[in-house]
Amino acid sequence: MQPLDDALLPPLLTSDLPGIGGEIKTTPEDFEVEEIPAYEPSGQGDFLYLWIEKRDMGAEFFTRQIAKRLSIPHGEVGTAGLKDRRAVTRQMVSVPGSVEANLPHLEGDGINVLRVSRHTNKLRSGHLHGNRFRILIRNSSPLPLGEGPGVRASDIINRLRQHGLPNFYGPQRFGRGGETLHLGLALLRCEKTIRNPFLKKLALSAAQAAIFNHCLAQRMRDGLLRRVLPGDVMCKIPFGGMFVASDLEQEQKRFDAREIVSAGPICGRKTFAAGGEAAERELSALAAFNLTENSFNGFGKLLQGTRRHNLVYLDDLAADAETDGLRLSFTLPAGSYATALLREVMKIDGLVEEAE
Repeated sequence: MQPLDDALLPPLLTSDLPGIGGEIKTTPEDFEVEEIPAYEPSGQGDFLYLWIEKRDMGAEFFTRQIAKRLSIPHGEVGTAGLKDRRAVTRQMVSVPGSVEANLPHLEGDGINVLRVSRHTNKLRSGHLHGNRFRILIRNSSPLPLGEGPGVRASDIINRLRQHGLPNFYGPQRFGRGGETLHLGLALLRCEKTIRNPFLKKLALSAAQAAIFNHCLAQRMRDGLLRRVLPGDVMCKIPFGGMFVASDLEQEQKRFDAREIVSAGPICGRKTFAAGGEAAERELSALAAFNLTENSFNGFGKLLQGTRRHNLVYLDDLAADAETDGLRLSFTLPAGSYATALLREVMKIDGLVEEAE
């Protein structure tokens, strides 16, 4: 398997189980997303925190509409994360407290302010714990008599609840046909230069994501998804520090108890280093892309590096049959992709979320 294939079409945990097919986002109401804020507003401060519902509106257009309707610069609108366009989404937005009298101008044309409070700081990207999803899958594939989509999906749901969801980046991270990824790899190989800082960061992030996906895919193919390896970097669940696994028996018990999880590389200058077998596997993944550890030097803050959980657990994952299809409900941590879960259930490639 080529590493680029792992980036764009990573393996499935439930590849042996047939999917239900179907369609998503037939209407915006079929795809609901609700942000889980990292903190609640204190009620005091110089910033208004607006709990807003938007309908069928792209993330960038949404923030620009807020700025336009409140007559403020676009940069003064704060959000914790981007939300899908073809959807009904609820999220926190911060704006300067000085515009409070203009808030009635926000209402209508896809924007509904549900709650207003105050806080001491502007909302920044990443200030969220995750997102809750309610997604209706319509028009599933024809199934044998007596086997509805809920029945077929039940084995998939049970396996994902038991083993967790491989935390792959979705294909939208890599651009149409992988063009953003190819640009990022060319930058890392010193084959190309880019002046546009936004595009440069986007391309480098796509390359980092591809390396992570390849590492995780190789781990799955080798039957090591739920095994702690010598030198693995482990993270406490749900939030916590990182450490290198040394006592494998002890750390495997903690892994099995869902206290910790292995973490793959988001390569950069300050990536928490793995050791032993885990480090060797990561170097092999870099070599597959014709890269080395030194490839990430010289990009400053654009490639700081970090770690990403290899698995996310879906304790609240449920599937309920409705008149119009099968409704999935679940929660994902910030940065995880609903498309990864939908691919497992539907067995359809090419599913795209417009935002992370």
